[in-house]
Amino acid sequence: MSYVEVPGARVPIRMWTDPSTVEGGAMQQLRNVATLPWIKGLAVMPDVHYGKGATVGSVIAMKDAVCPAAVGVDIGCGMSAVKTSLTANDLPADLSRLRSKIEQVIPVGRGMHREEVEPKRLYQFPTAGWDDFWSRFDGVADAVKFRRDRATLQMGTLGGGNHFVEVCVDTTGAVWLMLHSGSRNIGKELAEHHIGMAQKLPHNQGLVDRDLAVFVAQTPQMAAYRHDLFWAQEYAKYNRAIMMALFQEVVRGEFRKAKVTFEPVISCHHNYVAEERYDGMDLLVTRKGAIRAGSGEFGIIPGSMGTGSYIVKGLGNAASFNSASHGAGRKMSRTAAKKRFSTRDLEEQTKGVECRKDSGVVDEIPGAYKPIEKVIEQQTDLVEVVAKLKQVVCVKG
Repeated sequence: MSYVEVPGARVPIRMWTDPSTVEGGAMQQLRNVATLPWIKGLAVMPDVHYGKGATVGSVIAMKDAVCPAAVGVDIGCGMSAVKTSLTANDLPADLSRLRSKIEQVIPVGRGMHREEVEPKRLYQFPTAGWDDFWSRFDGVADAVKFRRDRATLQMGTLGGGNHFVEVCVDTTGAVWLMLHSGSRNIGKELAEHHIGMAQKLPHNQGLVDRDLAVFVAQTPQMAAYRHDLFWAQEYAKYNRAIMMALFQEVVRGEFRKAKVTFEPVISCHHNYVAEERYDGMDLLVTRKGAIRAGSGEFGIIPGSMGTGSYIVKGLGNAASFNSASHGAGRKMSRTAAKKRFSTRDLEEQTKGVECRKDSGVVDEIPGAYKPIEKVIEQQTDLVEVVAKLKQVVCVKG
């Protein structure tokens, strides 16, 4: 489908979904964003739903300003996926051992490594820039500098919530490795620090929503945020890269006879800021729950833990600021999902997937999410599907 325009205070709201299906709270958030003096465009993805600060599934383009709450607290959260030389026929009938091996190597939840993961010992890990990256930690906000040791040990860990590690099989029978994570606790603390700083600035006192507080260009506060923002985005990218390398080591070890090889890794942020140019203007484009989908660029759009995911290629649609959805999107809150569904429902909806089926992950049940097929159908002018994947192993945070 093409987008539908809804009038906004300063810019029209371009929506790749039926506006009547968007929950009231999310729609109000979008209208609030459209009132910001610095806004130059607002695109809404089909997985849109209510979020803290700004709507999940929104792409906000601003001139000389950026809203830290519109990025979210998991700066740089995103996806990585790689196609392997394995096929479905190579997989054992019982996948519990493989899941256990993954969980032994990649800490989940609030877990961390006992000692720093050395990138140089990892399979095909690109170490260029690693030392420079960590040297820039010295420039982050003083409020979080004491967290360096924890940030070092959390590098290469999954986290909680909707983060996951999966083994998937595509429609041709090829096996893929996929994971979803971000900048861990260090990104969260940097985000919360800067959101608090922005809310105190004089130019933000008259906004309709204090969560939409912005930093503006040519100020020390903006310079400090940009430094920490881009560092945290890089942390998230490295975090996924290390996990993927650890994941590949597990697979190579478990399938030694197959001599597994891997195609290039696809990686994409979906909570981040990028400097991009549209209509002759240099803009700061914030994608919260959206991926970049420039012409020919590969992306990943996951569904829930029982439905599958899509590898896509961007079509470069400038109306969406070269963006697409980041997943299926929730259709109910975690609290609502826990009230609505039981562990029996979870077992039924994840049948055939080697994964947790206990009360701790009921809030991630497929029934709490929008149908991924419908989400894909609503953005045929944004991306083309390259591969459809179905998970057979899912490790949840």
